[in-house]
Amino acid sequence: MGTYVPNTKEEQHQMLQAIGLNSMEELYDTIPEEVRLKSPLNIPKGMSEMEVARRMRSIAGKNRVFPTVFRGCGAYRHYIPAIVKQVTSKEEFITAYTPYQAEISQGVLQSIFEYQTMICELTGMEVSNASVYDGATAAAEAIIMSKERNRKKALVSATVNPMIIETIFTYLDGTDMELEIIPAKDGLTDIKIFKDKLSSDTACVLIQQPNFYGLLEDCDEVGKMLAGTDIKYIMSCNPISLGILKTPAEYGADIAVGEGQPLGLSLSFGGPYLGFMATTSKLMRRLPGRIVGETKDSQGRRAFVLTLQAREQHIRREKASSNICSNQALCAMTAAVYLAAMGKEGLRRAAVLSMSKAHYLAERLCELEGYNLVYKGEFFNEFVTTVNADTDKILKTLEDHGILGGYPLSNNQILWCATEVNTKEEIDTLISILKEVA
Repeated sequence: MGTYVPNTKEEQHQMLQAIGLNSMEELYDTIPEEVRLKSPLNIPKGMSEMEVARRMRSIAGKNRVFPTVFRGCGAYRHYIPAIVKQVTSKEEFITAYTPYQAEISQGVLQSIFEYQTMICELTGMEVSNASVYDGATAAAEAIIMSKERNRKKALVSATVNPMIIETIFTYLDGTDMELEIIPAKDGLTDIKIFKDKLSSDTACVLIQQPNFYGLLEDCDEVGKMLAGTDIKYIMSCNPISLGILKTPAEYGADIAVGEGQPLGLSLSFGGPYLGFMATTSKLMRRLPGRIVGETKDSQGRRAFVLTLQAREQHIRREKASSNICSNQALCAMTAAVYLAAMGKEGLRRAAVLSMSKAHYLAERLCELEGYNLVYKGEFFNEFVTTVNADTDKILKTLEDHGILGGYPLSNNQILWCATEVNTKEEIDTLISILKEVA
């Protein structure tokens, strides 16, 4: 960056003398000699704009976009109304960054406030933050915010998405919290074992609804089990399923988290995504990140402010329960625009179609010899079946026909998914190809 510093060599020398140094090298005396850079970095020669564009197109061309997808496992292909990208692609939104002088950024703050409001309506909770990085991060943050002085154990169901569990392990590694995974029974949380594991040092329990296998958990029973205790009930939810299922609040949950990608965000090769978090007013001050609030200005007009912000510049570092200091503002606004465009009926319709098409897919698959449902419980838009050939062979054949098949769980089990964008013709074509594989 030296060539961009707006001062002369003489001015630099004067500044060095002012702090008692004679050379730039003396600024780095505290850095061990053996790790200092002795020669320029081997950086490739710069390219022109045309060359960069050509290179980027070449890299992007390696990615394969499947026209038909039957895979979910935490990221889902849904219909996105055209207005969502039309609004969020506006320059004033897409170039916006963290609102350091927040109250000047009224438009950004309002978009976040509307997002928080919709997440509260969706989950039944009383307060939402301004989002975190992704659903797995949200789950981990929810566990950390549940910690009490004498309660430092988290119980997590084995039916939670394995990637979420891995993220939780990573987050808790630097804390004094203990994580215990409760085994599953027939693809569902073993609530009896859950109940037996509850103790005076249990801080929280985490259930996913629908779970990793697509099954609907008995969240009512978990809510009854925890009612009247100081143990926090955390639910990780598929937001589209909330168009027809009970809200986390109705199940008795204290904290609702989830992956917001289904709310208007493209699959995008894995990101950027959106982690939503909502809770009760009682736990509001423990939420990581930011909360935007509504107020009135000196002239009585509607205005928006950063009500809470657990950012390292604003609070003592040792007092912070989380090191998250950013928000996914553009992704959060995308979710808000999507929910506004879809409305309650549109969201319900997307959920109903996803569920009905998944059940039609399951029925057609089970017509094939060797294909059977592994778990018999009720499911939303995902389910697991056995298969009659090696999963790699099946998925490769489907890929050759432009179809991304389900997620392989083992050599003879696949986790399938369907959403409202999958057509009857696509499902029937899938079945025809699988018959050929057999």
